[in-house]
Amino acid sequence: MSDSIGARLREAREARGMSLRALASSIGVSPSLLSQIETGKTKPSVSTLYSLVSELDISTDALLGRDDRPPSVEAAAPAPAPVAPQLATTFAHQRSEENPTLEMDNGVRWERLAVLDDADVEALRVTYQPGASSSIEGHLMRHFGVEHLYLLSGELTLQLEFDTHLIHAGDSMVFDSQRPHLFVNRGSAPAVGIWYMVGRAAAAHSASAGSEEVLRDHHSAGAPLNSAVDVLRAFRD
Repeated sequence: MSDSIGARLREAREARGMSLRALASSIGVSPSLLSQIETGKTKPSVSTLYSLVSELDISTDALLGRDDRPPSVEAAAPAPAPVAPQLATTFAHQRSEENPTLEMDNGVRWERLAVLDDADVEALRVTYQPGASSSIEGHLMRHFGVEHLYLLSGELTLQLEFDTHLIHAGDSMVFDSQRPHLFVNRGSAPAVGIWYMVGRAAAAHSASAGSEEVLRDHHSAGAPLNSAVDVLRAFRD
């Protein structure tokens, strides 16, 4: 993770008048770890990153530099989604060396791909190293939108609620991201895929959209899923 991303997190925290200790307590990490993340000395896990952008109410686009506006309370305030938005751009060409990148400490790498401004789409090239998962602790998570995945190479296991799906290179998959899920690379080679998350912002701005959560434990069949800690409710623009 670059120093600029840590600086953006710190700027968003200070804009909300939150102390480092208060933010660390709210997402369940130590103040020293949060300080190291903000100064770029260490990398967060995927789930810690989700918790931070949720608690600070900033988007991944802003974190990765797509939105040049500094994070602020005003910019982060939810607003009704327009019925028929007029896109600010109708073409985008982004070279591979220009891809904003996040490196998580559990062997997961995100590269943001080109999308049109104001389009309710997030595009990522994601790499899971052998043994890597979307949560170090094995937590299920759910968030707004519909998740589309095409696996370019390797194998990836998706736990979707109580079902397990093995994804091979060349396979594609789509699911409602509000269903609790977890990705794990149980293979011996990196798993690389292209993700498109569609409709996340519109769903987040809808009063009936539900919540975004990291589920703190694996659950057996029949166990309730409503014990989740709602840390991803504001993972939106």
